Amino acid sequence: MASNKRISLNGSERRPVTGFRSTGAADPNELIEITVTLRPHSPIDSQEIIQNSLSQPKGKRQTREQAEQKFSASPASMQRVQSFARENNLKVESADPLKRTVILSGTVSAFASAFNVSLERFERGNESYRGRTGPVQIPQELANDVESVLGLDNRPQARPHFRRRQRKTGPHVAGQSFTPNQIADLYDFPPGLNGSGQCIAMIELGGGYRDQDLQTYFSKLNIPLPTVTAMGVDGANNSPTGDPNGPDGEVLLDIEVAGAVAPGAQIVVYFAPNTDRGFLDAIKAAVHDKTYKPSVISISWGSAEDQWTSQAMTAFDSAFQVAASMGVSVCVACGDNGSSDGEPSGDHVDFPASSPFALACGGTKLVTSGTQIQAETVWNDGPGQGATGGGYSQQFPVPAWQKSVNMKKGRGVPDVAGDADPQTGYDIIVDGTEDVFGGTSAVAPLWAGLIARLNQGLGTPVGYLNPLLYSEPAIAFHDITQGNNGSFKAGKGWDPCTGLGSPDGQQLLKGLRQKSAQAA
Repeated sequence: MASNKRISLNGSERRPVTGFRSTGAADPNELIEITVTLRPHSPIDSQEIIQNSLSQPKGKRQTREQAEQKFSASPASMQRVQSFARENNLKVESADPLKRTVILSGTVSAFASAFNVSLERFERGNESYRGRTGPVQIPQELANDVESVLGLDNRPQARPHFRRRQRKTGPHVAGQSFTPNQIADLYDFPPGLNGSGQCIAMIELGGGYRDQDLQTYFSKLNIPLPTVTAMGVDGANNSPTGDPNGPDGEVLLDIEVAGAVAPGAQIVVYFAPNTDRGFLDAIKAAVHDKTYKPSVISISWGSAEDQWTSQAMTAFDSAFQVAASMGVSVCVACGDNGSSDGEPSGDHVDFPASSPFALACGGTKLVTSGTQIQAETVWNDGPGQGATGGGYSQQFPVPAWQKSVNMKKGRGVPDVAGDADPQTGYDIIVDGTEDVFGGTSAVAPLWAGLIARLNQGLGTPVGYLNPLLYSEPAIAFHDITQGNNGSFKAGKGWDPCTGLGSPDGQQLLKGLRQKSAQAA
């Protein structure tokens, strides 16, 4: 590099996880890997993406290849980062300009020196992680190249957003449970469509699935077994734990919900370590997968915005913008801990659901009579029992398409909703156990399955749906007007509990077909 002057990478500051304490320096000889993400050589124009969305589903859209090239990293940026790495005794494991990532390996000591950080061990009981405090330092010459540096700190970044039904008595006693295809029928998912020709990507940060569970589950539903493929990222793989209350519960809930409502779709499960680096690398693996080319991504993991660095949120949002420009929909669960998102004080929204380029999925309680919806309210089982996330972002301003319904300063969450209360939840098989699961984790794959059916019906991916949904919300939703998630109450139209409401699938397809005819 031309000089040794260092600057702090904007938004890279870290603080210890609450309750953990430093027990000393990390092993200086430990070999680790990190991911450096670079800025695109052509700035991403979010307004252009929004305008293109409003002209969908038959409007102007870049191909995957065009979007990758347009938003790739410049050769000069890639070279500068690789030169910096080699000068600091770090090995370049891979460099992908289309993903805008450079993966580096080396010792803890070398990374600490290269980025001017102190890496320590933090512990709480039997839990530990390698962490840092303060910002990452980079050479001034890389200021316009580097978007984020992820992986120096390997704390668990996200939690799964599922809830298993608790057997109890009282006012929230369960009266019903449903198979996912029964939920699809209640929400009028368009018949005669099964997601054929589509690929649904699942992002998972732990656990796994067994083929036997899937075979048993879909045989019991009398639904053809979907094609499910596991993909490993950053050394992770399909590793079922045998515990339905652990991450296996998330993995099986996601696959079985999406697979039941769109059994014709290919399902690809991207397993990654539960770190900010692993999470982002899995998303980029799905977005840029040239083999399976997912048309919709389902994410059921997240945590409150203040648990993230700004650099990480920027990098995730940037990846979602590239997905949007390719016509890939991204459905994200918005959390199961009400308006606080599980934080000790104040109101918080969950990320990555709060990205304006994610379709944030909230939760309802669904009561039926026969084959009809009798009542639908905000999911809130009371303090400590689970409630849909929702509220206003402190990271992202109100997007243009939400300004007509959101008078606050931050992006409002969620956008849409669906049945999530475990007391009116989904019949699932996990690790050989049949039980009822809920949480907004069920809503993200439910919407992903719906979108796969819409894509099939339209003959083209709907892609970034948010601007379209807010332009004509009445055509496609059951408005939820009763209930609260803590600080926020449901009301007519959009609200920070259930968004625009739960879907009316046939009306949504009809509205999108009308849009398509107008654009033709």
